[in-house]
Amino acid sequence: MLVGVAAFFFILSWIAMPIILGVLRAIGVYAVVEERRAYVYTLFGSVVAVLDEPGLTCLWLKMGPKALIIHWLGKRYVIDLRLDQSYLRSQAVNSEEGAPMGIGIWYEMWVSDPVAFLFKNADPRGSLRANVSNATVRCLSNLKLAEMLENRHAMSQTVRLEVSPRSQEWGYRLGSVYVRKVHFRDEGMIRQIEEKVVNRLRQVTSAIRQDGANQVSIITSTADRQAAIEFAKAAALRPTIVGAALQKIARDPDVATALFEILEIQRILEGPGRITLMPSGGDGVMKAMLAGASPTIATRA
Repeated sequence: MLVGVAAFFFILSWIAMPIILGVLRAIGVYAVVEERRAYVYTLFGSVVAVLDEPGLTCLWLKMGPKALIIHWLGKRYVIDLRLDQSYLRSQAVNSEEGAPMGIGIWYEMWVSDPVAFLFKNADPRGSLRANVSNATVRCLSNLKLAEMLENRHAMSQTVRLEVSPRSQEWGYRLGSVYVRKVHFRDEGMIRQIEEKVVNRLRQVTSAIRQDGANQVSIITSTADRQAAIEFAKAAALRPTIVGAALQKIARDPDVATALFEILEIQRILEGPGRITLMPSGGDGVMKAMLAGASPTIATRA
């Protein structure tokens, strides 16, 4: 019996609790605000309450007796307060040199004032996007090409300072702004720049090779000069060394005579002359035959 009663009250509470909570919400007793959301309540064209703190909120404490009819005669706007991001591609600008450039700019935004976001501008997102685009073209045009390609941080700060005051008036605040891409819009100019870069790389490569060849030539010529100096010194010292050696040899006549005979024989053997050895004995016919033999044949006794 007790189990049946408990089951009956459980089922009754399971059905009745949502109904009771719905009635309490309908008469404005409470409202649940989600994280990063804002509720704006209007009644007869006037804003009566703004709820931007997450959690359970009692509407009677916020708007008094109006909470009883706010859900019947009024209107509730749900505003998303989360951070949003957008990217504008290839905003057309011209450099100081007249080059047609495209700038891609990325920016963040969020709702800072829900009331101003709702009623001060019919399309704050579109207006902010248009303002960022206009500020990019207006502030970044006529910059030097080198600055446009290198100083992205300064360009981002310029655009942000230009757009932020106007966006705050609409309750839609601009966050971080960053120029992500700067590119040329003219295909012919891109091809010309590529050709100039390739030619410059070729010139630099050729200059490096020529400088290396010059360095090698300098090193080679220096080494040749030093070698020539050393060979000249050696050639100058050779007569002195040879003369001193011959002076020592000349002190002994027998050694000097034998040395010069050996040198003379060695020079004769190394020379191109033909040597024919004749026997000491024999008749004249043998000598004539040997003398008339071929130059390439040498006869030894």
